[in-house]
Amino acid sequence: MSDNERKAGEESGRQEPWLDEDALNEPIDQSPQDERIQELERELEAAKTKAEENWNEFLRSRAELENVRRRAERDVANARKTGVEKLATELLAVRDSLEMGLSAAREANADVAKLTEGSELTLKMLTQAMDKFSIQEVNPLGQRFNPEEHEAMAMQPSAEHEPNTVIHVVQKGYKLSDRLLRPAMVVVSRAADQQQGGHIDEQA
Repeated sequence: MSDNERKAGEESGRQEPWLDEDALNEPIDQSPQDERIQELERELEAAKTKAEENWNEFLRSRAELENVRRRAERDVANARKTGVEKLATELLAVRDSLEMGLSAAREANADVAKLTEGSELTLKMLTQAMDKFSIQEVNPLGQRFNPEEHEAMAMQPSAEHEPNTVIHVVQKGYKLSDRLLRPAMVVVSRAADQQQGGHIDEQA
């Protein structure tokens, strides 16, 4: 065998380094920068998912809040309507009583005593209706003047009462529960030696 033939056989049995299959299957090492980029991408994706969940939760909460507001408005409107209807029903009986009283008063032989009794009964019915709806009268006769519930129409000298005492109620006031509907119109006492137009103690 010649030298050339021997060399050719040896070269045919030897593989080139870049054709090594084991080397091709080995994983390529990633640089720290590539790993950091992948980590940031994963964190960004997680943040996007969390942001979308929070946004959806916000939309659901806002929709629920709007539903609660609408229900509250509807309930208030219904309560107000129901309250007015109940009060109106009570007032119908008072109106009927007033109409019967007027009809009786127009008769030629009207009995004053019966008319008075009927008027008292009608007033009692009205008072009962107002009580049902927590409408209370403000009648401060003999009480200290209270600017939050009373409105002074005049001052009069009085030796029998302390200054700033309500000695006459021109018109009663009314309250709905704790809210003032109308102040009582009153006359307030002043000292006998106090000049006309003296000062009313509004802190009393």
